[in-house]
Amino acid sequence: MQDVTWYWRRLRAMSPGEVSWRLRGTVRALADRCLAPTRRRSMARAPLSQSESSSNRSRAARVLPERMNIAVGAGFPREEQRNCLVSQARDIEGDRLEFFTVDTGDVVGETLWNYEYEARRPTPMTFAAGIDYRDHAITGDAKVVWEPNRHQHLAVLARAYHLTGDSRYARKVVTQIDSWIDQCPYAKGMNWRSPMELSIRLINWVWSLAMIEASDAVSPEQWQRILGAAHRHMWDVSRNYSRYSSANNHVIGEAAGVFIGSIFFDALRPARRWRTEAKLILEKQIRAQTLADGGHCELAPAYHLFVLELLLVAGLAGRNTGCDFSPGYWERIEAMCAFVAGMLEGGDCIPQLGDSDDGYVLDLETDGDRARNLLAVGAALFGRSDFKDLAEDAHERVYWLLGNDGCRVFDGLGSFDRKEGALAIRSRAFPESGYYLLQCGSRSPDDDRISVSFDCGALGFGSIAAHGHADALSLTVRISGVDVLIDPGTYDYFTFPEWRRYFRSTPAHNTITVDGLDQSENRGSFIWGKRAAARCLRWDPSDEGGWVSGEHDGYTRLDDRVMHRRTVSLDASRREIVVHDELTGDATHGASVFFHFAEHCRVEQDGPARLRVDYGKGVLAVQTDRKLKIEIHRGGTDPIIGWTSRGYHSKEASTSVEGRCRWSGHVSMTTRMSIASLD
Repeated sequence: MQDVTWYWRRLRAMSPGEVSWRLRGTVRALADRCLAPTRRRSMARAPLSQSESSSNRSRAARVLPERMNIAVGAGFPREEQRNCLVSQARDIEGDRLEFFTVDTGDVVGETLWNYEYEARRPTPMTFAAGIDYRDHAITGDAKVVWEPNRHQHLAVLARAYHLTGDSRYARKVVTQIDSWIDQCPYAKGMNWRSPMELSIRLINWVWSLAMIEASDAVSPEQWQRILGAAHRHMWDVSRNYSRYSSANNHVIGEAAGVFIGSIFFDALRPARRWRTEAKLILEKQIRAQTLADGGHCELAPAYHLFVLELLLVAGLAGRNTGCDFSPGYWERIEAMCAFVAGMLEGGDCIPQLGDSDDGYVLDLETDGDRARNLLAVGAALFGRSDFKDLAEDAHERVYWLLGNDGCRVFDGLGSFDRKEGALAIRSRAFPESGYYLLQCGSRSPDDDRISVSFDCGALGFGSIAAHGHADALSLTVRISGVDVLIDPGTYDYFTFPEWRRYFRSTPAHNTITVDGLDQSENRGSFIWGKRAAARCLRWDPSDEGGWVSGEHDGYTRLDDRVMHRRTVSLDASRREIVVHDELTGDATHGASVFFHFAEHCRVEQDGPARLRVDYGKGVLAVQTDRKLKIEIHRGGTDPIIGWTSRGYHSKEASTSVEGRCRWSGHVSMTTRMSIASLD
């Protein structure tokens, strides 16, 4: 159970309206505890608006693209894609699941749904709403419990059936859902605890059942069981939509699940009402949670991709069934794709910024990263050659979401602004999101790209900014598509609180701490108190890179109201990045400047204030300010520093450089980074 301090801090982040709403929810949960047994018994008797046999439409036609017959040319499926997919499906057919750092292959017998595979222990089977999923001692890590229960692996089985016609994979989809219904009675255990989790599971049920419809793997009796379980999922979510400070990506996920579920299971009596309500929520939230520059308000690119996928899947289900969304909805999705494209230009993947928990909706690709696959869908949907060039040959998700017609559109798109095999990149701003990219060079065989991201935006979204990091005025650097200076990632949510604190703290980012403080006040694993407000002072891009300047007020909470201003410039002709910092304040203070290098970088001190960084494709010479006393960290645990996390519960030692100084009144510091080849 969380301590009293946590509850007090959480209460302080709530408006009076939210307090009232949560009190009403508590009263309803008490009633639900009493009524749960009755509702559990009624799950198999889902209220129907019509006889299933009276429908002359296939269930698949309600959500899937019209034409999916594999005859799509060389783009998909390639032999390696097919082989990889079949290999994955065989593992799942043998009850072996892999997620995060977990491999369930050594657990004998059927899949255990109420089980924490890292801690290797069962989870509570008490009344769901009474379980404190944040308490590791009670539940283990909630993310580890919930991940296999999202049933994203069912899409792998369904895709394998579609490609091979092997009915074993279709039958496994059904037996997995059957076993889940058996092991997870309504309102008992962790798997009924979060409306978001119910919704993602429901989306995967819908998509997978639609894909295997031709197999006749679902008997009438099994279909009735699934209908009952689906009814309880949508009923439970629709009465528990996230609101107020919880209404971030969760409410979009919840509404997407109900919308898609109510289309597929449209024989349920409340389906039309649920569908109408969910669609209204999605139309409202896409405007409330996205910015004019296409960014998502949580300002964490991993969650941007997650929300984009939810909105895309829901939008396409509506379009396929004559329940399309407004033009404004699709305009926002195109803007979100354009944001992804801009952030992808400078490297092999989107920079890690803010939280990431490896979250996704449907498992629809065996190769390529999810950002490029989603961008490929955007290319086909909106006829964008610039999206296609960045997506490259990420063709598989296009087929699964848009069918043969989408693949033909994608193949027919010409190349965008390509000159002699090279695609130039340019500096660009996302001012509402607060991200500024200084860029030069081109994506070519020589790949002379340089990309510097500068964070001058808000901490996060809503009253608690749950997924924000204290990273104001931080920068990342990618050279020739390779990460050099990085945001170290997220690593954990629930299991290791000290690591959670570190990865979202100011010392874990390429910026400055004053007197050892975070820029913003950390009041819990997903709660920020007083926040640093950052703003851009000047943005001056050019063909050679340009420069950007910003400031934040996070340290004005000190008695003499310290301000931090930073100017970053990129000069392509000199292949040089310059970072100039200024700190104000009347009293004497200590400052630490941090530089975190990617795990593959070899960093050596080359003099009192000079570093040599070998990043594989070249060398970065870093001349720090001579006021700074340099210390190099790698894999430190006391204090924690010098780590990179590329996935949930995955981390490895990397090199972090800390430069310390003391000052009073005013101090300025300049760091120069010069890029050279390995020759």
